[in-house]
Parts: sequence; structure tokens; C-alpha cells
Amino acid sequence: MEGAYDDRDGKIWLDGQLVEWRDAKVHVLTHALHYASSVFEGERAYNGKIFLGHAHSERLIASAQSLDFEIPYTADEIDAIKDEVLKVNGFTNAYVRAVAWRGAGPDMGVASSRNPVQLAVAAWEWGNYYGDAKTKGAKLDIAKWKRPSPETIPVHAKAAGLYMICTMSKHAAEAKGCSDALFMDYRGYVAEATGANIFFVKDGEVHTPLADCFLNGLTRQTVIRLLKEKGITVHERHIMPEELESFEQCWLTGTAAEVTPVGQIGDYSFEVGALTLDIAETYETLVRS
Repeated sequence: MEGAYDDRDGKIWLDGQLVEWRDAKVHVLTHALHYASSVFEGERAYNGKIFLGHAHSERLIASAQSLDFEIPYTADEIDAIKDEVLKVNGFTNAYVRAVAWRGAGPDMGVASSRNPVQLAVAAWEWGNYYGDAKTKGAKLDIAKWKRPSPETIPVHAKAAGLYMICTMSKHAAEAKGCSDALFMDYRGYVAEATGANIFFVKDGEVHTPLADCFLNGLTRQTVIRLLKEKGITVHERHIMPEELESFEQCWLTGTAAEVTPVGQIGDYSFEVGALTLDIAETYETLVRS
């Protein structure tokens, strides 16, 4: 499937029914468009089955609750909707996007408790998020923006508003010929990329930033489990930027990114080494099993 995302063939589930792709629309005074009252999930289906689909549905509901609204569907119901979207579009290997938001209604200010909550699910075929970086290693810029404090915003929700600095940072990175950008957090510690968590290797052990002010990704959690099952020590800790020079390997994790090696961050270079390739293969085997 190619072309603009508003001009494609297929079906999108919207507020209780499957509609033609081009007809899946919302009003210009939708609250989420003005005030970022929106949460979403990015998921991948492999061989017709969404990997960790139920966990994604549960997180979507929890993210909405963090933003003070309730999605009018259970996790099981959302699971069934996602499966229906895959089936009607004839997809077995696809990216799935579930999104919930405060719609247009009686309120058009910051407060919106009387507005309806809407839900949509779409799916499309999507290849490697970082293109050929899966073999060559992604090149990352270092973002000028910082991941915020948990006291300022619900940092553990997968909320649209949290991605504003991601869009700006990724645009700046692409302008420099990079695939993505690495954030530091509000304290100056290494945090994550714009849409993926990050891991480092040193002396056969793995180090990854402590997810205390950013999303603890489901892929991140899966990869940590896989590493521990292999007997590899994993350190979840605060990492200072100056430590980047001492790490030998690096990779990104995420539903879209899957496990993608990193070859460069700013002036620091990393090898696409054996451990990186092994965990990428192990993850690939798992999601297709």
C-alpha cells in the first residue's frame, strides 16, 4: 500500500463500524486536534497475529486514564476490533494503529469532560522503520530537546502530546542525514530515541536507561527478558552522555523499529556486533513463532 495516508483503498474501524479508508474523518473542532487529548498504540502483526496485542490494548486504556478519559471499550473488545481490521483488509503482516481521543462536542476549551471519546483502528503494510539500518546500523543525531520530568506531564502514557518534540527532533536529524535522534532527559541522562528505546553493550553486558521518565516500551521489556534468558547481565540505570564513548555496541527497540542496530550517535561510533545481531534474530524468531 502506497500513497498519502488519507487517500488509500481499504477499511478503517471508526466508532463502531468499518468505513471506507477515505471516509474515516473527524471534525476540525475535535478537541484532540487543539489540545492533544489523544492516545495511541503502534503494533505489528506477524503471520496474522498481533504481537503482544492484548498488552497494547491494555496500555491504550491506561494511557487514556492517565489523560483523564475513559475509552468506551474493553481490552478484549479492542483486540477483536484489531483482528477484524486485519481480516477485512486482507493483511497478515502489517502495522496496526489504534487511537483514542476526545472528539468534538459541547466543550471547546481546555476542559472537555462532556465531549465524546472516539476510537479508531487502522492497519497498513509497512517495512523496516529505519530502512537499511537493520544491516548497516542507524545514524542518530543528539536532540536539543529533553525528555520532561514526570511532574510536568504523564510521561508513561503513549500520548500524542509527548511526541511534539519527537517530530521536531526527527526532522532536525533527517536534515543532517541521520535516521533518528537521541534524547537526554531533564536531568541530563541518556533517555531514548524519538520513537524507540535504546540499549548499549560493554564487556558482554547490556546497559539501558532506566525508564523513569519515558515510556517503558513493550519491545524493550521483551528484549530485556530475552537477554536475561540468555544469561546476559542487563543494567537498567541512569547513563551519562559521556559514557557513550565507552560502549561497543548499540541498538534501538520498538514496535516499529523492532531491534535495529545503531552505528553512530553524534561523534560516537558503534559496531554492529554479535550480541546485537543475535538479539535481533532472537526477537525476529519470537514475534513470528
